[in-house]
Amino acid sequence: MSTTGSHGPNWYPDPEGRHEYRWYDGNAWTDQVSDHGRLSTAPLTGTSVLPQNDVRPERIAQNLASAGVDVGAVSGGGTLWTEPVLVVNQKAKLFEVTTEYAISDQHGRQIGAVRQVGQSAAKKVLRAMSNLDNFMTHKLQVVDAAGQVVLQLTRPAKVMKSRIIVQDGQGQEIGQIVQDNVIGKIHFSLQVGGQAVGSINAENWRAWNFNIQDHTGTEVARMTKTWQGFARAAFTNADNYVVQLHRPLEGAFGALILAAGVSVDTALSQER
Repeated sequence: MSTTGSHGPNWYPDPEGRHEYRWYDGNAWTDQVSDHGRLSTAPLTGTSVLPQNDVRPERIAQNLASAGVDVGAVSGGGTLWTEPVLVVNQKAKLFEVTTEYAISDQHGRQIGAVRQVGQSAAKKVLRAMSNLDNFMTHKLQVVDAAGQVVLQLTRPAKVMKSRIIVQDGQGQEIGQIVQDNVIGKIHFSLQVGGQAVGSINAENWRAWNFNIQDHTGTEVARMTKTWQGFARAAFTNADNYVVQLHRPLEGAFGALILAAGVSVDTALSQER
């Protein structure tokens, strides 16, 4: 987001990643912020929250191999939208009170991240002391390597089925990811304007691996959960996924695929 007056006064995603929205007056960012519709003030700090990859390169290489990726077989353009393979690593924490993921390309170069925004201190305490994530609303920003917000994801509080609202970087709704069932292999519809344009299909009962299909039933992407090592698996909540894209991400459908691929664990799989 430029601060040179190229955008009109409005609420935009907080460029520092600490709050959901921050008011831009047409010339500069202000201290007015908004989280879950509640207004408050928070001064700019001059730094941006950008989760960093904490997984060793050799572990990323092992993840890619276990997912059947032939590194370098297909080259990419170096961005979230143009890379054919995305490696999504959840930051390792003993207690997760803020969801964070690093996104790397097939060569281990970080090209983006997912960060949670808009959480109050009380909510963080509640998450640390309970297992009530399903009953809380979660808001995530998908950012590129420079910290620019490219997608916003909202998963409203749920009882049984998940629903993910996907917005662009300016807050305009693109579509939704809607859970269709609670028994058996989990299935989600990718919807634009209320119409199904594709689906996400769990390939096992634990919802570890998914295939993504377009409206014709053709597979266009695949998500594979990979082994993160004993220490991370036994003592942290971190999960790793390899996302293989069979064709370039384009339009609203491409945005929904990217949204699902980089946030599958928090946005889609919390009913496990």
